[in-house]
Amino acid sequence: MKMYNPAHPGKVLKEFIADFTITEIAQRLGITRVMLSRIINEKAPITPDMAIRLSQLLETSSEFWLNLQSQYDIWQLEQQPRFEVKPLFKSEPVADIR
Repeated sequence: MKMYNPAHPGKVLKEFIADFTITEIAQRLGITRVMLSRIINEKAPITPDMAIRLSQLLETSSEFWLNLQSQYDIWQLEQQPRFEVKPLFKSEPVADIR
């Protein structure tokens, strides 16, 4: 089932850390305030390294953050015109397969 316009992971992160300052969270993550602001403002992606840091900080899984990023990225790409790729194998209707 496809999601409709999934949220950028930065938006989700913003909700998690709403009660803290950007400075405090950036220090705990070991990154700059600018980098954290870029993620929260949906200008930078969640990298695997950042996913691990967030999972440790927020007691979530790194997969949670990477899945959010992946869903967001795929949806964004699906909205753009794409080159048509022809299938490698021709599929047959199920009734014809024996």
